Amino acid sequence: MHLFNNTGKGNHMCFGCSDKNPIGLKLRFVMEGDICRTEFTAGEEHQGWNGYMHGGLIAALLDETMAWWLWFKGISVMTAEMTTRYSLGVPVKTKITVESWCEEEKRNRLFLMAGRIVLPGGKTAVNARAKFLKIDPAQI
Repeated sequence: MHLFNNTGKGNHMCFGCSDKNPIGLKLRFVMEGDICRTEFTAGEEHQGWNGYMHGGLIAALLDETMAWWLWFKGISVMTAEMTTRYSLGVPVKTKITVESWCEEEKRNRLFLMAGRIVLPGGKTAVNARAKFLKIDPAQI
């Protein structure tokens, strides 16, 4: 198992993973086998409908976790496209698990990723599929 988060890395302010961003999610990731995971407990400030997490923040959790699968492999990427399918509400004040994995790599430049949000008890609330494009960080 490999654990990583972005504590102490200069002025890095990523909304998903930086401990320095005061309004960020402060996610920490583990790579177990070929699955990247993080856990998150939404607060009241993360609501859409009363008692449930905002859908845009759910998508952000999935996007970040899929991107981190690639970061663990040493691949710098940007999200090119993402589809999110919501099946169940994600309640606030409940620890959820976010998982991601790679489904396919095309021409060493495009990565087809998948992810899901798992509720306590094992039900999948949200599924996502995304395309990530390999980038050269020096050109950004």
